[in-house]
Amino acid sequence: MKYIFETRMEVRDYECDIEGIVNNAQYIHYCEHTRHLFLKACGLSFAGMHQKGIDAVVARMQLQYKVPLRPDDEFISRLNLTKEGIKYVFHQDIFRASDEQLCFRGKIEVVCLINGRLGNSPDYDTAFAKFLQ
Repeated sequence: MKYIFETRMEVRDYECDIEGIVNNAQYIHYCEHTRHLFLKACGLSFAGMHQKGIDAVVARMQLQYKVPLRPDDEFISRLNLTKEGIKYVFHQDIFRASDEQLCFRGKIEVVCLINGRLGNSPDYDTAFAKFLQ
């Protein structure tokens, strides 16, 4: 897959469960943080958009857990973006940095609520235009 954005993070001890691996719900947090950093790189602020009455919300997720991350693992969270109708589809993969092993794959569909109503956001469309060609 061709990626348009990536960021590095490190597993923190408290993100792991009794089995000594990252709890499944943490991967959703990693993906969300990556999307927010991507927005910033595109010149948008998630909080700023909310203040304008534009809320990007997750509508659906497909998650695949491949190989667990463990405490102190550094990992790379990468994403690609497509648009299907009014949905922005984030294809997000997480790789262990030490060996590029795929640990997690997610397909996260996001829609925009504009003043509480489902719709297209010109702000997001403009910010993402170069990635959606």
